[in-house]
Amino acid sequence: MQQTVQRVIALVAIIFGLATVAAGTRVLMGTSPGYEVFQPLLMFNTLMGFAYIAAGLVAWRSRSRGLNSALGILLINLVVFVAVVIVYTTSTGVATESIMAMAFRSGVWLVLVLALYWLVRSQTRSQPA
Repeated sequence: MQQTVQRVIALVAIIFGLATVAAGTRVLMGTSPGYEVFQPLLMFNTLMGFAYIAAGLVAWRSRSRGLNSALGILLINLVVFVAVVIVYTTSTGVATESIMAMAFRSGVWLVLVLALYWLVRSQTRSQPA
């Protein structure tokens, strides 16, 4: 059961990464998303899509390393999220949709971190001392 959960977590990360890369690439190639694009955030998110895929692959093979990867991604996303909120509140270069998207990304990675943490903890508890 736990291996199945691990695989689902890894697949969510990989699929989320693929979707992020695809969406970012479309906008970078000229497709308008229908709101003002903050170019540095677009480039960051597109590149992070590759990190999401890599973290998913790591999580597929190792729960603890997957947890470390997911935690790193969550922390990086949170730092950028705070920076984007600051830019949003002090200028007009960031759309509300960008704030919501960063909140969503951070939320997804928080859930993945918590799920991997649960798996690592339950694996540690089930091993004999």
